[in-house]
Amino acid sequence: MTGTNQPDAAVTEAVLAAADAIVDDFGEHRTAAYFAGFAEDATFVFHTADRRLESRADYEALWAQWEREDGFRVHGCTSSDRRVQLLGDVAIFTHSVHSRVELGGEVSEVDERETIVFAHRDGRWVAVHEHLSSAADAA
Repeated sequence: MTGTNQPDAAVTEAVLAAADAIVDDFGEHRTAAYFAGFAEDATFVFHTADRRLESRADYEALWAQWEREDGFRVHGCTSSDRRVQLLGDVAIFTHSVHSRVELGGEVSEVDERETIVFAHRDGRWVAVHEHLSSAADAA
């Protein structure tokens, strides 16, 4: 049992549902819904950014900059090789991500590996940290 007083299988399913919502909202470029999956104090480490982003607001500002300056748009996203590790009211979700993204009018396919750390807050699993690495980094 975890700190949420639910059997581990139910907790794992709840974490996967939270992760699925983030992946689906990202893949459909539903910006408001996507960011709602992250806590305001979430941090982000992306191989494409030159610094750690210290809050959801920092990431939202960077996303808006990508849209404005680079024509950024997500055209799809799939998740595979998924794993959830439960640590009480914290869960670590790791997976491989295949995305179709548009930059400068050109759509390309990107393979990455991602870790999202979730915390159980106010009765729901919310992302508090995301780390994204290029799949090529693993080679």
